[in-house]
Amino acid sequence: MTARTRSITVLALVSLLSAGCSSGGDDEGVTAQPEGTVPAPTTTAAPEPESTSTTASEVTLPPPLDEVDLELTEAFTAEQPVAVIVQPGTGTLHVVERAGFVRPVVDDVVGEPLVDISGDTVAEGERGLLGAAFSPDGERLYLSYTNRDGDSRLDEWTLDGGAIDAESRRTVLSQSQPFANHNGGHITFGPDGLLWYALGDGGAGGDPGDRAQDTTTLLGKLLRFDPAAQGDEAYGIPADNPFASGGGRGEIAVLGVRNPWRFSFDRETGSLWVADVGQNEIEEVTALPAGEILGANLGWNRFEGSQPFEGEAPPDVIGPTYEYTHAEGVSITGGVVYRGEEIPGLRGAYLFGDLATAEVWALPVDGTSVGERVDLGIGVDPGTLVSFAEDADGEVYVISIGGSVLRLSAAS
Repeated sequence: MTARTRSITVLALVSLLSAGCSSGGDDEGVTAQPEGTVPAPTTTAAPEPESTSTTASEVTLPPPLDEVDLELTEAFTAEQPVAVIVQPGTGTLHVVERAGFVRPVVDDVVGEPLVDISGDTVAEGERGLLGAAFSPDGERLYLSYTNRDGDSRLDEWTLDGGAIDAESRRTVLSQSQPFANHNGGHITFGPDGLLWYALGDGGAGGDPGDRAQDTTTLLGKLLRFDPAAQGDEAYGIPADNPFASGGGRGEIAVLGVRNPWRFSFDRETGSLWVADVGQNEIEEVTALPAGEILGANLGWNRFEGSQPFEGEAPPDVIGPTYEYTHAEGVSITGGVVYRGEEIPGLRGAYLFGDLATAEVWALPVDGTSVGERVDLGIGVDPGTLVSFAEDADGEVYVISIGGSVLRLSAAS
């Protein structure tokens, strides 16, 4: 039922995300990964929705998630893939390789690099090319990476006739990193047409600089801005950002995150789903309704998940939508709400997993509330699950840093 990736040496790869689950205050914070799979989830299901006047004869209900028969089929291979993005206008998939390459994929054949920044980054620890996004018009490409000094960079290129204009490269945003871990790095354009950029809390363990709650720094935040140059300014700050008029950095949209890997927008509702890697005990995902995103405080480091961690809690903290403990996994890999057409029984479920167990999980979704987690019975090699991706039609790919990008489909 499951197409497994090629066998690899896990220890050489897990540090990209596993530093997010350190139990101490060392710079790298890498912990050993558990072997095999995890026990069955024990999370309590959400309350049943109130009944309506609709009768069973009036509607055909989808099967329960644990009865949806699925399979993963290897679509193509790449060298340490960390993301797959779609170019608007063409629908062409591009695979993002951690070493610094973005390659087009046509008919499941990976082509020569569209862009190569391998000389500007180092794929070590949690570093490397970590995220990429095309602008909504498909005419610009943005890369999020750590430079050779270990600092975060967001660079822009323009495209000319489908090819990168090498001379157009410019740095949009620079952020120094005090430690080698918790880079975050995921980027995407939201339903608002603006660029959203995740940065971790700066690293070590426990957020020693208290950066996630500090509105004068970009670390420990989700940022939101117009990345196009605005006259002499490298980018523009939206007027409705929570600190656009003062009180903090204008780029900040969401604060109080530790190492958000990864986040996504529900393409149907516009809700934001943020997966945040935990410290000692808890992995969490928080869903924010479309109208309640800006200014949200997800609580780190005052809370780890729903549990108090350090210091006095601010009054406006938003608790996780779903959490699990390190008895079940060690480093959450955020996913997407499935909105494709090929698997009707999965539509509306949030798909995600854990780096270590590498099994694909699902949460039944009602708005931004969720039910009990379901193990879908598919996955990749333990220690390699780093991302999920959607194509232009909303169909889902599962990405193993071991080298495989797998297509999710109904079992044949």
